[in-house]
Amino acid sequence: MIKVFKFGGASVKDADSVRNVAAILKHHAPQKLTVIVSAMGKTTNALEKVLNAWYESDERLNTYIHDVIQYHQDITSALFPDKNHPVHFKTDLLFGELEGHLDTPPALNYDFDYDQVVSFGELISTTIISEFLISEGFNCRWFDVRELISTDNSWREGKVNWETTGLQIREKVSGFLDSYNSMPAIALTQGFLGATSDGATTTLGREGSDYTAAIFAFALDAAEMVIWKDVPGLLNADPKYFSVTEKLASISYREAIELAYFGATVIHPKTIKPLQNKDIPLRIKSFLVPSDEGSLIHQNTSADSLIPSFIFKVNQVLISISPIDFSFIDEQSLSEILAVFASNSIHISMMQNSAISFSVCVDTNDRRLSHLFDALKKEYKVRYNSGLELITIRHYDQATIDRVLEDGKTVLLEMRSRHTAQFVVRP
Repeated sequence: MIKVFKFGGASVKDADSVRNVAAILKHHAPQKLTVIVSAMGKTTNALEKVLNAWYESDERLNTYIHDVIQYHQDITSALFPDKNHPVHFKTDLLFGELEGHLDTPPALNYDFDYDQVVSFGELISTTIISEFLISEGFNCRWFDVRELISTDNSWREGKVNWETTGLQIREKVSGFLDSYNSMPAIALTQGFLGATSDGATTTLGREGSDYTAAIFAFALDAAEMVIWKDVPGLLNADPKYFSVTEKLASISYREAIELAYFGATVIHPKTIKPLQNKDIPLRIKSFLVPSDEGSLIHQNTSADSLIPSFIFKVNQVLISISPIDFSFIDEQSLSEILAVFASNSIHISMMQNSAISFSVCVDTNDRRLSHLFDALKKEYKVRYNSGLELITIRHYDQATIDRVLEDGKTVLLEMRSRHTAQFVVRP
């Protein structure tokens, strides 16, 4: 049976981290593995700076490009002291392709250009790691995920063509792994990326490598999917905000979907459903202590409400929308408003409506919000507050609410259901 492993940026941030990944894979070597790898370290952030400098004709563009190239060259040199190793030629080709792309004018579709530029992070990281695994004696093959995952042209939020994608993964990846019969083998590819039918690169949404791994697990009928993180498993709160956290040793798919939807950063929101559909267990383990059991996500719901969970989302914007003529916010109004959010690819984290007002909480994204406001102001009055926090508590009680609001935070919007309480607050 095949297992699918996913390694994020923190797990491959430097040469020692890459060696650690190889050690983890060696421990699991008797199995056939499909390995999904993200961009190294904070490369996606660095490439976003490159993209913005390119768009804004910023004179620092070349400096930002150089920083990205130098970072990867330092890792490559540490892993491959032999300057004649093929990896140096392969990465230089990718660096040259990136620089060549940035020598041309932007297409003036920011989301399209985003996908073409930021995708180099995964292509470079997997090239380096696959070559290192081969040098360590693994039967490893590098796959271009853009030849496997087929999407539409929803730039930055590519929607997967499941039928075509499944056929391509089974034909190419299963074909490779099956060719080794009982011998261990690794199919290694990129997270986050896909391609349209005419070959244009797409991405699946920020932090979308988890989703990539779930797509492969679904297509390959994997025995298990494992996400390797720098935490001991799925925690009930982000250690950045809580000095004391608890591990959720076992939760259901349903609970994991809820946590991911509300913003738990350890799992991409789209990850769980493909696994649930085929009852493929998901384990979250620490690459720092790989022998630990980690957390298990599966069908069993018995442990879901045992520990309250806290989710903090910062840099939030609270938007209040009301009709210019102060008519009611009715079903037609809501339909029109939500259509504008959808057309601008803005995810709503929380929403609440009254007779004459519709309030939503969303992530800060200046470019998309500017377009949103322009569209809404034709028919509606729009007000907003920025720099806010969204706090979500799953399985709350009054004590947990008091715990998160004890610092005198100003609550601007509040919503409670049977299992979930949400608060938009000014820090």
